[in-house]
Amino acid sequence: MKIIHSADIHLGSKIEAKLTKEKANIRKAEVRQAFNKMVNYAALNDIKIILISGDLFDSARPLKKDKEYFYNVVKNNPDIDFIYLKGNHDTAESGFDEDIANLKLFSDKWASYFYEDVTVSGIEFLGYNEYEIINGLQLPENTKNIVMLHAESKNIPQIKEKNIDYMALGHIHTFSEAKFNIRGKAFYSGCLEGRGFDEIGIKGFVVLDTETMSVDFIENSLRVIEEFDVDITGSENSYEAYKIVKDSISSDQNNICMINLCGEINYDGLFLAEDIEEYLKDEYFFVYVKNKTTEKIDLNKLANENTLKGEFVRTVLESEQYSQQQKEQIISVGLKAFEGQEVLK
Repeated sequence: MKIIHSADIHLGSKIEAKLTKEKANIRKAEVRQAFNKMVNYAALNDIKIILISGDLFDSARPLKKDKEYFYNVVKNNPDIDFIYLKGNHDTAESGFDEDIANLKLFSDKWASYFYEDVTVSGIEFLGYNEYEIINGLQLPENTKNIVMLHAESKNIPQIKEKNIDYMALGHIHTFSEAKFNIRGKAFYSGCLEGRGFDEIGIKGFVVLDTETMSVDFIENSLRVIEEFDVDITGSENSYEAYKIVKDSISSDQNNICMINLCGEINYDGLFLAEDIEEYLKDEYFFVYVKNKTTEKIDLNKLANENTLKGEFVRTVLESEQYSQQQKEQIISVGLKAFEGQEVLK
């Protein structure tokens, strides 16, 4: 049997950060499309169970259109059971239509659903039910036991019951493995679609084969959010900086790019980020640029200053231990430290 493990879909997410209203609306629709894409994958591959480990909705009170969209997907796929555990974003959501036969829900107490030799159990984190979380889980030894939870691994109590073959986790938006004292394995599926610059990279869902307990990550992103650090040292103006950026990054035109400009420049960088965003706006779906460059410093001038910085620069320049390039690197890092700036590796 194969089972899909997904989480953190966030239907109804506003996606307002940085994007224009028009593009934010496109991304809202694409979050729904990403969910539908996963369900279509299940239907095409004869997968009968989809686990949703929390945060199906972005809000405790989702819009009616988002709830109806979810219900319609579930009702139109009656051969698939949707097993849904509420997360921290939508725990307070009420009024689910529990009459939908293929929609399975959880509560503040452990509950289980049974499929052939597989048991799927889950419980919602509600603050007051930690005793039940730790002590209420009872699993047989001779079945494949899947446990659904929504929380960071550091906040999940050590569950005394050890007969867990797979822990289907939600809350972390990147596909990753977690370590627990269980007999099997634990994974965060990550979200289906990146929504902001804190959700960089390819997103998707997990397909679990219960025969072998093997895990496959399936890419599902309609667009990928990527981050690039570009050193524009040597550029003389914003257009030259743009050319360096364009030659330095490679991404699909449908993607969303965050570009960090770094290095030293000897010209006014006040509107540098805005200029490069304008130059690149038709290259990708959306571009966001951060200017992390520093102004190129006249070391000889600084060395003549009667200040602590001047003494530092003189000491480094007079050293015979380093090459000129090393001296400049040391001084650059030191001056950033003087100013309390972030030092990029």
